[in-house]
Amino acid sequence: MQETYARWYAMSRQRQEAVESPGAWLTTVAGRICLDVLGSARVRRECYVGAWIPEPLPDRTEWFSGRTGSGGAEPTDPADRVTLDESVNMAFLVVLESMMPAERVAFILHDVFRYPFAEIAEIAGRTPAACRQLASSARRRIRAAQVPAVPTAGQAGLVRHFKEAWEARDIEALVDLLDPDATMVADGGGLVGTVLRPVEGGKHIARYLIHIADKAPGLALLERTVNGRPGLVAQHAGVTMTVAAFDLAGGRITRIWAVRNPEKLRPWNENGQS
Repeated sequence: MQETYARWYAMSRQRQEAVESPGAWLTTVAGRICLDVLGSARVRRECYVGAWIPEPLPDRTEWFSGRTGSGGAEPTDPADRVTLDESVNMAFLVVLESMMPAERVAFILHDVFRYPFAEIAEIAGRTPAACRQLASSARRRIRAAQVPAVPTAGQAGLVRHFKEAWEARDIEALVDLLDPDATMVADGGGLVGTVLRPVEGGKHIARYLIHIADKAPGLALLERTVNGRPGLVAQHAGVTMTVAAFDLAGGRITRIWAVRNPEKLRPWNENGQS
């Protein structure tokens, strides 16, 4: 947005007045900048060490109160509580990141912001028909990744049981909580130690978690809202070391995204220390 407005104000008064629809001009420029950013990000991730996971988002109530993961303090005013939209849950963001830049832009502009394909075509530099196909492809990706929603209370209970089993080093309990075909992905970005490839299978994940627990004495697990859903934060000496998001189905955990890259955990530490 800043770059878009900077380009607008860098234009002369005469050029601004020549723009028939400033709003459409700003939207087009912003869309093209997003396409450039997405393309550049894709190139950078090709050189990324290990798996790449989107940044984990704290609960917005913690953003407002200036605290994240530092003892579980709640905002002073309950009216400040804002539920994160479903569109920020980790599973959805991971699917978005798997899309081609033009596919993602077409989907977001049409399905979220209701832009007609004729306008999207001007932004993406493609025909309206091509943009329609891109949006349709994106929808298929979203549908393929969707699982029946688990009530929030059920999610929180399952994550709590997982936390308790991990703390107790109870491998059998962990296996029972994990889907046999569960997958765990960790993101250290080459800055901290972590598994570089996905860990597949409930039993393998349980063994790996017990191994980590034995190697990290003094690690505290806290129940937190991560990307709008119940998750876990691992802290050592009050510093957030890992943020874990979960996907659930059929009463079991099907996916775990563990973010350990310290650059992606800054909001969880900086706000907590303010």
